[in-house]
Amino acid sequence: MKKILIIAYLILQYATAFAGNTDTLIVNTNQSQLLTSRYFNELNDHDGTLTIQQVLNSNDFYTSKTLLPTLKFSKSTIWLKVVLKNNTDESIIPISVTASVIDALDLYYIDKTDKKITHISIDQLQSNFLLQKITSIQYPILPGTVNTIYLRVKSNASTIIPLRIYSVSAFLENRTIENIIMGAIAGILLVMGLYNLMLFSIVGDRSYLYYVFYILFLGLSQSLLRGYGGILFTNKAILNNYVIPIIRVCFGFSLLLFVGEFLHLKKRLKHWYKYYLCLYGLYTLLLLAILFGFVVAAYNLITITISLTAVSLLIIGVYLYVKGFKPAKFFMLGWGLFLVSILISVARNKGLIIYNDFTANIIPYSSVAELVLFSAALADKINFYRGQKIQLQNFAITVAKENERLTTEQNILLENKVKERTNELIVTNKNLSVTIEDLKNTQKKLIDTEKMASLGQLTAGVAHEINNPINFVSSNVNPLRLDFDELFLLLDSYDAALSNPGHPRFLEVLNDYKEKVDPIFIKDEITTLLNGIEEGARRTAEIVKSLRTFSSTDDLVLKTLDIDKAIYANLLILRSTIPYYIQITPLLDTIEPLNCYPGKINQMLINLISNSVYAIKAKQTHENESILIVTKDEPEYIYIEITDTGTGMTDETKQRMFEPFFTTKDVGEGTGLGLSIVFGIIEKHHGSIEVVSELGKGTKITVQLPKNLV
Repeated sequence: MKKILIIAYLILQYATAFAGNTDTLIVNTNQSQLLTSRYFNELNDHDGTLTIQQVLNSNDFYTSKTLLPTLKFSKSTIWLKVVLKNNTDESIIPISVTASVIDALDLYYIDKTDKKITHISIDQLQSNFLLQKITSIQYPILPGTVNTIYLRVKSNASTIIPLRIYSVSAFLENRTIENIIMGAIAGILLVMGLYNLMLFSIVGDRSYLYYVFYILFLGLSQSLLRGYGGILFTNKAILNNYVIPIIRVCFGFSLLLFVGEFLHLKKRLKHWYKYYLCLYGLYTLLLLAILFGFVVAAYNLITITISLTAVSLLIIGVYLYVKGFKPAKFFMLGWGLFLVSILISVARNKGLIIYNDFTANIIPYSSVAELVLFSAALADKINFYRGQKIQLQNFAITVAKENERLTTEQNILLENKVKERTNELIVTNKNLSVTIEDLKNTQKKLIDTEKMASLGQLTAGVAHEINNPINFVSSNVNPLRLDFDELFLLLDSYDAALSNPGHPRFLEVLNDYKEKVDPIFIKDEITTLLNGIEEGARRTAEIVKSLRTFSSTDDLVLKTLDIDKAIYANLLILRSTIPYYIQITPLLDTIEPLNCYPGKINQMLINLISNSVYAIKAKQTHENESILIVTKDEPEYIYIEITDTGTGMTDETKQRMFEPFFTTKDVGEGTGLGLSIVFGIIEKHHGSIEVVSELGKGTKITVQLPKNLV
């Protein structure tokens, strides 16, 4: 029975050894080899309590299902068993970990000379200053010998562990190349940081300052991840548990600040901006978790938060670009590239894609490309604002030149008029009454001329406004002419058929031509074209009428006007344009007839009431709509208040509402002269106007007119 148990034990040992069978990792000169599952067996140490003696005696080693060693759980430890052969001329085999956050890397082996267990840790300082910046172990093994080593890896983050075995020459060459690449990337980051800091000092735009912070924390994050933090931090626990995660959180904050300022999210996202602020909240929770020692949870949340931030910012960039914000184009491209690199990095760390030189360095490579695109975005933003400024300057120069031209022409005209009138006075001094009448006419023309000078500022707007309706007429004339030509030919065919009743050939020609031209279609087309011409003529007449009203030269004669009767009369005129769902309520005080210019006052009332009606009609839905007209009689002034439940106005619209040709109506619905004329009428009466309006709630306009106008 005892023999049977011994045989069974040996069979079990053999089966275990066969199940965990791996290849010997042979290191040749000028060669480096990534430690894959082909060369190691793995042992999980979840609590991190196993000793090397327990590991040596353990039969629980197994072949890994992942290509590279992987810490599948946060705050865990794994042991790797590797059979290694030194096939080089050197007695050192460097082993390093790159682009990974680990808390401990220990190497154990049994010295073949004295049979003692030797322990080497990454916490032991290297003799070479350049080698202190990376996570590496120098394993001593004689050339041509084979030995079994045990690697213990511990980390608070769940990630893959890219272990690479080198020959000494390959290690030094690899480190040199990596230092050159990282130095070049650091140089690029430094140049971009200083350049944008200079732009911030010149332009004063906070986008550049936040971009400098973004570059700084991006560079620090990548440098620390690649082991360069050992220069400043000898305590690896502080570096991995506090410094690296805090730098990542600061990177997230700087990114949110830069994007928010560069894309003007507070202004452009409006109601959605509060959801953008939630990203700040997530990074604040991460910072608190790190400071209070919840490092494992913090590393898991960092991956989730950065991925959520990347997707959110890409969606925001695409949304703003679609909405027409052109500076978002380069941001969208740059951040899209960076998002892809983050997703590749996360998938690589989870073992979902192959680990190689490209995927290992995808973040720094894409970061450089992203920074170039972000810099292009900032430069494009400068060009965007510069273009707007140049356009405004050119427009101002054009207006100034046009005003100067008009002023010069008016001065010449005035000088000519004065010369003409002077000559007329010399010639006609015997006829004093005629001379006085001429002087009155001249004075009136001078007043009109001064008013027309102000119209010079409107020249550019008039040309644009009147061009559209004229196109209605000009574009319809040729088709209308063709239709009439076909009708005339059809009439000629009818005439020929009637003149030759005995010749059926003429009738056949008539029928063939009638089917060819389709008189019903021609009739409909003529009607449509005439309607278009009529619409263009109507809109042109409306613009011309508005301009004529604005520059009208009414008689400068004061007359009395009953304000209450004038309001009722204007409401009667406008009654057909007021929809049924608008309730007009006049609350009129008893006011004595006012000394004023009646035509102007009526024009003012019509414009103000019409604007209130339009503001209500512009709403999407209508409920309890009303216009309240109130007059008040005070000792020295009268007040006219018009309150509506329309769409209301923004602060920007209120500031520009009295500018000539400024309108919020659609093209073809208004010329933008109405309120400008109203303002001129009130000024002419030495009165004042006050506007109180809130977007979505309506508008109240109060007009104050003096009683003692003389």
